[in-house]
Amino acid sequence: MGWNLIFWLLICFPANIALLASTFYQVLILSDLESDYVNPFDASSRINYFVLPEFIGQGALCVLCLFTGHWFMFLLTVPVTVYHARLYMKREHLIDVTEVFRVVNAEKKFRIVKLALYLTVLIVTIFRPSIRMLAAGRIIFYISKFEGLDIRSNL
Repeated sequence: MGWNLIFWLLICFPANIALLASTFYQVLILSDLESDYVNPFDASSRINYFVLPEFIGQGALCVLCLFTGHWFMFLLTVPVTVYHARLYMKREHLIDVTEVFRVVNAEKKFRIVKLALYLTVLIVTIFRPSIRMLAAGRIIFYISKFEGLDIRSNL
């Protein structure tokens, strides 16, 4: 039980926050590019700076959830990890400066979907240990409530 709590607090929670912040920053940069507040070179260099660390962090989180037996979290994170691996293998993971205006809407929609997924994973990360503790407390309360009804203890 202690290792599980340490895993959630020290590994999953900070990783989820980092992925969420990175994706939110990328959506903001793409919105600024759409509004013409940032030039294409600055926007693509700022986004490309975070792409590879995000891919590595997402992959590491997915593999950790697989190896520690957190199947629900693994199933939530595996589609994005597979998509990231596919983008990296095709060499389409970086935003090209010359084509940034052509793909800005698609990239923005993709990052908003990733943002929603990372927010879902964060909510599950926050509430899953507390739900388990509540369920364990309910079972202990249920057992202690009916201990006095044992016929053998009255004889």
